[in-house]
Amino acid sequence: MSDCLFCKIVSGEISCDKLYENDKLVAFRDIEPKAPTHILVIPKKHIRSINELEISDQNLAGEILLAAKEIASIENIESSGYRTIFNTNSDGGQTVYHIHMHVMGGRQLHWPPG
Repeated sequence: MSDCLFCKIVSGEISCDKLYENDKLVAFRDIEPKAPTHILVIPKKHIRSINELEISDQNLAGEILLAAKEIASIENIESSGYRTIFNTNSDGGQTVYHIHMHVMGGRQLHWPPG
């Protein structure tokens, strides 16, 4: 998608503070963090939202979740705790329409969030 911010990050057209990458995913620091650790995990494949996931994406979805574990270890928050979030569509708080998971931690996170 030529107008997708995250696709431009995947292609290298827009730079990011990259923390983790493999052949299917990129993880980078959020430019407007809501916690001391706030990382976004995105698939390199453009998928608009969770609602657009297909059965064929189930391994990719699992890899996104497993990336949270790796990021928590890299950021040293695996023991203290962290939150993973997928926002879906406007009422769910999604602002970039390329599926992404927020990994947040580094402080006490309260519930409910909003």
